[in-house]
Amino acid sequence: MAKKGTVAVAMSGGVDSAAAALLLAEAGYDVWGVTLRLQSCPGAVETAEAEIDSARRAAEALGIPHRVLDLRERFRTAVMDRFVSEYLAGRTPNPCVDCNREIKFGALLDWVLEQGADFLSTGHYARVDRAEGRWRLLRGADRRKDQSYVLYQLTQRQLSHLLLPLGDYDKPAIRQMVEARGLANARKADSQDICFIPDGDYAAFLAASGAELVPGDFVDEAGRVLGRHRGLPCYTPGQRKGLGVSAGEPVYVLRKEAAGNRIILGPDSALYTAELTAERVNWLSVPAPEGPLAVTAKTRYTQREAAATAEVLPDGRLRVTFAEPQRAVTAGQAVVLYVGEAVAGGGTIC
Repeated sequence: MAKKGTVAVAMSGGVDSAAAALLLAEAGYDVWGVTLRLQSCPGAVETAEAEIDSARRAAEALGIPHRVLDLRERFRTAVMDRFVSEYLAGRTPNPCVDCNREIKFGALLDWVLEQGADFLSTGHYARVDRAEGRWRLLRGADRRKDQSYVLYQLTQRQLSHLLLPLGDYDKPAIRQMVEARGLANARKADSQDICFIPDGDYAAFLAASGAELVPGDFVDEAGRVLGRHRGLPCYTPGQRKGLGVSAGEPVYVLRKEAAGNRIILGPDSALYTAELTAERVNWLSVPAPEGPLAVTAKTRYTQREAAATAEVLPDGRLRVTFAEPQRAVTAGQAVVLYVGEAVAGGGTIC
């Protein structure tokens, strides 16, 4: 059987990327694996090296070559440093979006093409197709596992070299497939935490990165002081637990004000908003609209989409107006827009 082309599979050491390599090899592609070395943080290096070893063993079991690409410096400056600076500015960043844009489908894609590959593949649950002369990113068939949200910053060029073979499957089917082939990582648990903060302690990571956590005031919407906070990065909009204040009623973090080092608290009802503005806008499956565009949108990865209207502002930013107010819209997170099954685009909430 003639080979369909050469594809480099980004192998993380988990079941999904191993399944991607397996599916592509069985589909007639010439497959090789590559694992990124990204970690230099104490506590994360050991986990990362174990993942590299797991990926190497999976490649050996599949009978495909395996290579390791060191992108630690690029990862530190493009992802980790931005994570720190965004938190200190009072925002809540999404480092997975930055990593996909700058590392996996930026530096890694460029490198595998230089090595002679025709395509890059990952274990993301999403799909790519081409319609009306444009590449489109589509949701994964299994909505419970769909990962198109974290891929909205990709470009037409990147989509043209991207293969996502898991997009038509659900996770149980993938595990069953890999287990049937005898791969050791078939039952490996999914990763839940940010890779460079494996214990989930953001405040400790920021402190270790040299970021100063400056205490300040909790205030209500009228400006009355309710207590003291430990530092802006320790809190996120919508948070209720761990505030340590007594206001006579349940209060939540409404927003963080970096200029005055204040955190505004208030009732749950004050967390809802019907409109947001986003920057760093990327239009993907559709060109930038010239007028209002009817979409569905979500402002968090785990959120269900809601009906909305998107409009490009004169300065290039994005305004999204929801049919129903949304809870805890958070600066620094992504708003992702869908037209049907396709990711229209999105931006960083500001």
